[in-house]
This record gives sequence, structure tokens and C-alpha cells, in this order.
Amino acid sequence: MSLKSLASIENWPVPTAAAGVVRADGTVLGTHGPSGRRFPLASVTKPLAAYAVLVAYEEGAVELDEPAGPEGSTVRHLLAHTSGLAFDEHRVTSAPGERRLYSNAGFEQLGDHVEKATEIPFAEYLRQAVLEPLGMTSTSLEGSPAKDGVSTVDDLLRFAAEVQAPRLLDPRTVAAATTVQYPGTKGVLPGYGHQNPNDWGLGLEIRDAKAPHWTGASSSPRTFGHFGQSGTFLWIDPDAGAACVALADRAFGPWAVEAWPPFTDAVLAELRG
Repeated sequence: MSLKSLASIENWPVPTAAAGVVRADGTVLGTHGPSGRRFPLASVTKPLAAYAVLVAYEEGAVELDEPAGPEGSTVRHLLAHTSGLAFDEHRVTSAPGERRLYSNAGFEQLGDHVEKATEIPFAEYLRQAVLEPLGMTSTSLEGSPAKDGVSTVDDLLRFAAEVQAPRLLDPRTVAAATTVQYPGTKGVLPGYGHQNPNDWGLGLEIRDAKAPHWTGASSSPRTFGHFGQSGTFLWIDPDAGAACVALADRAFGPWAVEAWPPFTDAVLAELRG
């Protein structure tokens, strides 16, 4: 089976794009474009980093509710963007748990915290804990755990299969990561404005009833994932039993707001059909 809907990335106003869809059992239902080409991920780095943090948790190196980041904040707060840290600065703008302040700084402090706990540089820890076991040989972290990952569609499909049917983590840990943390918390979804509530799990954004949103009108409320400012996204829709990755080499902007939802709806329609 090869999904015809993936070919619509040809119509995106970008120099290069690649996309793919994978089932929980690792069956790739189709790819389109250069699926082995490495693209900067921007914030699609965060789910990879979060997965490594959760491995550190299961290995006993860190606890989810131990102090990390600003005063009163925990590993869980940092993963759920509720530590109170600003977007791109290491300064506190609100009390932990009060608002959903999407924070690159928070993920950088997470990386530092795991690095100290494990005595392994975070990029290397991510490689050993997640990338290597999944065979993600074309993926690397080249700086900030918030935004400096580089990967391919092929590699991210391996990751998306893992999240759907975990082998590296206890399925209960992944279930917690895809369950709303600090329910009812409002905040800004970058590029899409204020959302009330702005639901988030542990390093993964949860769609729920958000509008507007970067996924499709037909995406289930249980859909979770992440998008990146480099023109990248990864969503997993448990109701559809599949995940989709799309990478492009044009920065996120109005083109993506316009192009991504109908693309996702076409993919979902084909999966259901």
C-alpha cells in the first residue's frame, strides 16, 4: 500500500519536502520525497529529547517530581512547559504550574539536569538511549535539546513506530507522556495564539479541542505530536492507528498554516478509506 495523499506535498510552496506514514507495528504505509535527506527539525527535536528524559526516569537517574529548573519547578514541569520559564530566555515569568509557557529554555535546563544526573553529555545520552536502539543512524543533536536536532523522515518514522508501540519505555510511561499534565492550564501555542486550555503531555503537545491547530479538522482529539519552526511536524493519531512525519526546508509561516491541515485530512481520509 502506498498512500497517494502524500504526493500532495509537491504542491507545497517549499524547495524540498519529504513525508511518510507508519503504523504502530512499524509498517511504513508510504513515503514521498527524499525520505533519507537530513533536515533541521527545530522543535520536533523536543519529543526526541523528552523520550531520552523518560528513559533516564525509568533508569532511576531522575524522578519526574524532583526539583529541576527554577525554584519550585520539577522535571515534570519542564517537560510540560509549566516551569514558568520564558520562551527563549532563562528567566522566570510566572510560578510553576500556573501557565503553559512554551519554553525552549525549559528544555535546555532539562538537558542540563539529565547531563548532571547521568554524567553523560545530553546529546550522547540521547544517542545511546533512543537513537541507537531504534536504528536512527541519520539523526543527531547538534546543540540545544529544544531545537537543534537533525533527522530524516525514515528515522522519524522509526521513532513514531516506537511511540505507538513502546519497546524502549514501559507503555505506562508513554501513556503518561500523552496524558494532559496540569489540566485546565491556558497558554499560547506558538504560531497559533492563545489556547484555553493549552493541553500538553510530557514533551508532547495534545490536540484535544484546540482551534486553530496545525493538525487536521478530522484529527482525533487524542492526536499528539509536535511541529517545528523549520517547517517540520510529527503527529500520532491513536484513533487512526498511524503516525505521519513531514519535513521541509522552508521556515514555518502562513504557507504551513494553510497547507498542513488539508494534507493531514487527506492522509487520514485515505487511511480510513
